[in-house]
Amino acid sequence: MPTCGICLKKTSGSESYHRGCLESLFGAGTLPRFGEIELRTLYRLASEMAGKMSISGVQEKVSLALSSGRTELQISASGGRFILKPEPARYSSVPQNEHVTMLMASLVGIETPPFGLVWLKDGSPAYVIKRFDRLDDGSKLHVEDFCQLCELPLRDKYQGSGEQCVRILRKYATEPLIEIHKLFKILLFTWWVANGDHHLKNLSLLITPKRIHRLTPAYDLLCTRLVIPKDRDLALSIGGKKAKLTRKSWTDFAKYCRIAEKATERLLADQINATGRAVELIRNSFLSEELKNQYMEIVRMNTTILST
Repeated sequence: MPTCGICLKKTSGSESYHRGCLESLFGAGTLPRFGEIELRTLYRLASEMAGKMSISGVQEKVSLALSSGRTELQISASGGRFILKPEPARYSSVPQNEHVTMLMASLVGIETPPFGLVWLKDGSPAYVIKRFDRLDDGSKLHVEDFCQLCELPLRDKYQGSGEQCVRILRKYATEPLIEIHKLFKILLFTWWVANGDHHLKNLSLLITPKRIHRLTPAYDLLCTRLVIPKDRDLALSIGGKKAKLTRKSWTDFAKYCRIAEKATERLLADQINATGRAVELIRNSFLSEELKNQYMEIVRMNTTILST
């Protein structure tokens, strides 16, 4: 039985996606056509769009819009509702990596936009995610990443800390305690999955139509150690450390966040208890068997650290 390219659960018959999963991502029960899009075309288009799209980062990306009948995804330099990220030229399996990691984040209640895996004309995989800063009428929500909020230049996006992010939320969030709980879950998760590239530009505040300042849904979550095996450090320090964190590192950080002890224990337990379901997602993912085994070992190892 095929595996759904969105939820990673088995489908019936020969279907590659569940109808409900497609509706949640594209608003239609069938997969939109991608026309003649193929990997080499996307590299060229991504290069042409660089600096024109309001999407940060260095990975190749293109903006897509649905046709009026929701039957085709079309390249759109402005006003697109989706971001398509093909397999990078230098690294393999990044779309599959980000896809399963974002699904794992949902296991601990981390909010994410709708997303999934698709395959291009040439058979190469690509990760597609719906933009959270666009409303149905096409208008754009105001979003500022933490690098901007810290008034730091782009080159300093790796110079931040978890504590600095907490201070940003205390200063700008409408309901700081709620948003700090969310931040704690995200930072704990990024350590748990060995994401060494979760920097200040991967956290953002948005202003809702009701003028509420809150964290955006999570984005750009993946296991960088699968891509760069020597990558052992976090991008943002916790308690002055970017490596060799322990359970105490996280309980001390929770105290800085002013999270009650019982709530901290629950947050840590939620991450630990997600291990079995996370391993199952990894097994069902579109990663190679070698990468699956490596990823499962990473989360099991970090679960052991968090449990002692």
